[in-house]
Amino acid sequence: MKFRYAMVCSSNQNRSMEAHSLLKKQGFDVASYGTGAHVKLPGPSLREPNVYDFGTPYKHMFEDLRRKDPELYKRNGILPMLKRNSSVKLAPQRWQENAADGSFDVVFAFEEKVFDMVVEDLHSRDHALMKTVLVINLEVKDNHEEAAIGARLTLDLCQEVCVCYALY
Repeated sequence: MKFRYAMVCSSNQNRSMEAHSLLKKQGFDVASYGTGAHVKLPGPSLREPNVYDFGTPYKHMFEDLRRKDPELYKRNGILPMLKRNSSVKLAPQRWQENAADGSFDVVFAFEEKVFDMVVEDLHSRDHALMKTVLVINLEVKDNHEEAAIGARLTLDLCQEVCVCYALY
């Protein structure tokens, strides 16, 4: 049996997309989402984030930030991240609006707040359409280095899920 996986962080930018990219390269059936109200990316200061709506194409964000301050956003890794993201999918998607994408077998959240929102949302969905889903929280700091480590750990866990199912 081939499982469907979902990767979920707050803005569907760094942690979920790093894992989505890696799992996709390994042939997994994977999608990714964010749970926030908006997509937030670091700005010139903590008080000035760049805010976008879910569904805004990654390429649009890339061009917008490249116009604003190419050196800053290259140096802090945002432009390379957006370039990677646009090679994986068109735009960030919101978890709470994903019902049309079908059900998942395993959902990874990358922080406790996101995990709580995923579980709350699953409980609010139509139970007639429900099937069992494993929701795992893997606490990962929201920076590029930790996202890469978290993605590798996620891949390891997904491979173990497949091995366990094969033994069962």
